[in-house]
Amino acid sequence: MNLPLPLEPRRFAVKGAGVELAAYRWGNACGPTLLLVHGYPDNHEVWLPLVRELAADYQVIAYDVRGAGASDIPRRTRDYRLEKLARDLEAVIRAASPEGPVHLVAHDWGSIQSWEAVTEPRIQPLLASYTTVSGPCLDHVGHWLRERLKEKRLRAVGQVLGQLVSSWYVAFFHTPWLPELLWRAGLARAWPGLLRRLEGVRATRGNPTQEADGRHGVKLYRANFISSLLRPRPRSTRVPVQLIVATRDRFVRPQLFQQLDRWAPRLWRREVAAGHWQLLAEPQRLAGWIREFVGQIEGGEAKDGGCLRKVGAFM
Repeated sequence: MNLPLPLEPRRFAVKGAGVELAAYRWGNACGPTLLLVHGYPDNHEVWLPLVRELAADYQVIAYDVRGAGASDIPRRTRDYRLEKLARDLEAVIRAASPEGPVHLVAHDWGSIQSWEAVTEPRIQPLLASYTTVSGPCLDHVGHWLRERLKEKRLRAVGQVLGQLVSSWYVAFFHTPWLPELLWRAGLARAWPGLLRRLEGVRATRGNPTQEADGRHGVKLYRANFISSLLRPRPRSTRVPVQLIVATRDRFVRPQLFQQLDRWAPRLWRREVAAGHWQLLAEPQRLAGWIREFVGQIEGGEAKDGGCLRKVGAFM
């Protein structure tokens, strides 16, 4: 159901791990609570099309992650490490839904940092479910890389090389100063046009903090990628996970999610012929899958301790 939103959400502040986070609330206070975590180089406004689809039936919470939007912007790279991002997420849950667990929905870097929370035993009781779009757990990727290279087979090496080509921007973001200079030099103004040409996505509104979101967000990569990939930890979860794989994603290839049920045994997998941002800008399908998944969790059908059924490809 696509209903108009109130002119403004109710904004509230959350004290995170040494930062103040700007959080936003919409929708039906009597419905299940959804918590949306955005990626890079976005802020909470990237979720507005999805909020319009879901606010009539759910209480919807979103927040600007540290370094983005109206939240605090730490200056040190180490302040963007995954453990601090997970503590931020935990703080938002405890502030927004103190009486019960939330259904977590995340995209891109929001998914990467949410995996840190979903696989943290302390935080798992706060989560009723997790829907992840185009963002793997970095530790899982580190294990995947090690296992492919150990195979010493041409196909496995080809998968690794293919992902490295798709992830060229990660190496670029580790170069000092250049990414920040690029955002200052005009990438922020060009960003909506790039999304339109590369992804076929039309932004519904401009992002007034786009330059700052892009400049500061590169610290997410610098603080986490190398250590996670070189020294991956075993990270498992019993939280029910809905994995949405965009098969036309230019940045996150579907192969990164091979054997994910090893780490998340209660797994529901969907594949959709879409690009990295397409489901957020055209959210009807995503909203329907969230409704179905949350409905099963709320109805108790997915709480038997076994694997959720795997779903085939959806076009």
